[in-house]
Amino acid sequence: MCGRFTLRLPPQALAEFLDMLYELESLREWKPRFNIAPTTQVLCVRETAQQGREFFHAKWGLIPSWSKDEKIGVSCINARAESLHTKPAFRSAFQQRRCLVVASGFYEWQKVGSQDKQPHYITLKSGDPLLFAGLWERWQPTPQSPAIESCTICTTSANTFMQSFHERMPVILPRGMAAPWLDPTNDEPDTIKPLLAQFPAEEMQAWPVSPRVNSVRNDDPSLTQPVRPPASLFHE
Repeated sequence: MCGRFTLRLPPQALAEFLDMLYELESLREWKPRFNIAPTTQVLCVRETAQQGREFFHAKWGLIPSWSKDEKIGVSCINARAESLHTKPAFRSAFQQRRCLVVASGFYEWQKVGSQDKQPHYITLKSGDPLLFAGLWERWQPTPQSPAIESCTICTTSANTFMQSFHERMPVILPRGMAAPWLDPTNDEPDTIKPLLAQFPAEEMQAWPVSPRVNSVRNDDPSLTQPVRPPASLFHE
């Protein structure tokens, strides 16, 4: 799964990585974040036939267009890749509204002893941004209400690297897979589903970090710094 992540890459570098330098103006208000949590606004990328590829912000926790209550988004922060094409909450977005949720790294917790959990920060060894496969929706409770754009992060079964943390992991798209995932003309499940594969385990790395990340009130660079893990992490 994915429940917390960071985005610390400067706008220029992020736009260059995604071949979107023409979108730099839309990142004018950008600032680094080190503890991004569900229900907050996250930076995404989408592509439409009319506008092309663009950055946008969406509330993390997808609200289906047919929902009567936006609270459903709390249970839709992640979407299982195996059922995107069949689950009512995600089926339409899977075919028509796919996006990238952009990150620098994410947090996962490893069990220590019988009750405690040690947070770890997970990144790519290359230092490249993580392109999470996502879906987005636009929800409007009444015709007079302002529309809310929201998103979810797709997950798949954990690769061998992630299995010590959790049975699920976010779908991380290699840079070359971003275009077919975002392609608005690609609406056939049989051609989209193969993109939702496990990211190579050997290209990932992790280190233990401070439990300060457990509180969403903390949001500073020190959250991603390595700390000495409890001895029990190695002696269980």
